Amino acid sequence: MSNGFQFIDIIFFALIAAFLILRLRNVLGRRDGHEGGFRDPFSRNQSQDNKPEAANESAQDNVIPLPDQHQQDDDFAPETVAETPPVDENDPLAVGLSQIMQADPSFSSNDFLSGARIAFEIILGSFAAGDTKSLKPLLSAEVFGNFAKSIQSREVAGETMDETLVGIKKAELMEAYTEGSTAHITVKFVSEQINAVRDENGDVVDGDPNTIITVTDFWTFARDVRARDPNWMLAATRSLD
Repeated sequence: MSNGFQFIDIIFFALIAAFLILRLRNVLGRRDGHEGGFRDPFSRNQSQDNKPEAANESAQDNVIPLPDQHQQDDDFAPETVAETPPVDENDPLAVGLSQIMQADPSFSSNDFLSGARIAFEIILGSFAAGDTKSLKPLLSAEVFGNFAKSIQSREVAGETMDETLVGIKKAELMEAYTEGSTAHITVKFVSEQINAVRDENGDVVDGDPNTIITVTDFWTFARDVRARDPNWMLAATRSLD
């Protein structure tokens, strides 16, 4: 009898299993070979929404998050380029500086002016001391020749020059232009100086060692913008006196 009951139990469970299979087929449908294997990487897996939290955490490893729109815009935004202010065609200085900057993008008028002030001080001091070695790399061949001749004349006459640069009151760009690959910039220097020339006995023959005078000089610097040497040389000088 027990075997009969076992046989009836098997039939009973088989009927339950068949019923469940039919129900699942009705709910889920059957595969017909046309479903395809595509899976949208940017969509959530809907079948995992109702699973326990631990399962959801594991599934998130396979989900590719859609990048933030604002962040994406920042990453791919075109580089901002500073607009170059228009050049006043009626201003020769502005036009000349613009031409120099086009030929040498690294040129800065502010940096140039700072360097010109330093050069002014060094050249005045070296000329007064008769230091032709320090002058030569700072001057064009023509200007160096003139300076060297003046220094030699003082030495022959046994004269010495006292030169004190009290300070530069103003350094202003006055002119800028290019000739071929050579750029030229003229700077107006207004400075306070003490100048005196003494003979071989130490007596003052020119100037006054006790008086501060205001001197206005116009110095023109030049540089080949195609050359690797970034230094400017003094190419011409003139004074209001």
